[in-house]
Amino acid sequence: MTADRKSKGTSLVVPALIWWLVLLAAMMVNGTLRVLVLQPRLGQDLARQVACLSGIGILLALTVPFVGAAGDVGARALFGVGALWLALTVAFEFLFGRYVSAASWESLLADYDLRRGRLWSLVLLTVLFAPWLVSLVRRRGSAA
Repeated sequence: MTADRKSKGTSLVVPALIWWLVLLAAMMVNGTLRVLVLQPRLGQDLARQVACLSGIGILLALTVPFVGAAGDVGARALFGVGALWLALTVAFEFLFGRYVSAASWESLLADYDLRRGRLWSLVLLTVLFAPWLVSLVRRRGSAA
């Protein structure tokens, strides 16, 4: 990795933190719409699944401008951004869920149970891989 690419990778921390707040706001809107619009029509389980799938779309769509603004950074830096976003997301989920929403640990952990049709783990995988994946798609698109 060139020194320039390495410095760009380390300079991504502050923009990544700021952009995570944008992602957080968008996902909170998605969750609010799930509760207010989808749940009454689809029931809790299907509404959660639909919201997870729409959340994945939102995450990918909002990662596009971040990656575009980041410029030419390597995969390692993009995975670092994804790992930062993942850590912040999981920390927020458990801290907010437990101490603000007063959710039980059992209900918080239930969102990770794929056997029960809970797709939250797929959202978290998207959070982790989105910067790298969007960069990969952008590079392939510009090479064509």
